[in-house]
Amino acid sequence: MSQTIFLLEDDLDIQRLVQYHLEASGFVVRTFTAATNVATDAERQPPALFLLDIMVPGGDGLDLCRRLRSNPVLSTIPIIFLTARASENDRVLGLELGADDYITKPFGTRELLARVKAVLRRFERPTAPSIVAFDNIEIDQAAMQLKVGGHLQTTTATEFRLLDYLARHPGRVFTRDQLLDAVWGDARFVTPRSVDVYVRRIREKIEADPENPRYLKTMRGAGYRFEMPKTA
Repeated sequence: MSQTIFLLEDDLDIQRLVQYHLEASGFVVRTFTAATNVATDAERQPPALFLLDIMVPGGDGLDLCRRLRSNPVLSTIPIIFLTARASENDRVLGLELGADDYITKPFGTRELLARVKAVLRRFERPTAPSIVAFDNIEIDQAAMQLKVGGHLQTTTATEFRLLDYLARHPGRVFTRDQLLDAVWGDARFVTPRSVDVYVRRIREKIEADPENPRYLKTMRGAGYRFEMPKTA
């Protein structure tokens, strides 16, 4: 079954170019020229990925990203920004909002397709149920859901992947570069310090006291280690 991509792009020439190449690669593409209806349409039929321009009518792509990431139904769907805003500050802001890749214009269509497919591969879900549970925390890899105390916690796709990866390798120290390779793959706009942003967000969701974490430990001068309770 073909995967559906929601494409938000108000430049019709670019929209048609991207749509043509995505459809030629087997994707179903729904196009939008304004941000207004993207989230409501996605709630009715969630796509596999959002490809968002930033400067569009009806609220910019950054606002839309923020709303998607706070929506429990849509928060784990990958987001790629496709934008002319190419400064380092723009890229960092995109990361802070939870984007999974950031492609600047002008772009090559082969590179665009490669990066869309790479992001989708990173977020493929296992076919067999696979749950890590300890204390009052449950990490459901197949459903990409995090529950704490029986309550569903909203996470971005990348937050979930990082937590899931660390929890499945308890006791092992990972450098930031190792975590980037394992979780972000070939995404080019992230830096080792990006890992710190995501670790902080994960701690806020799973730790009773994020300033004194019980599970996700900082190993000074090395990186991070996930500690599983001995009774789990």
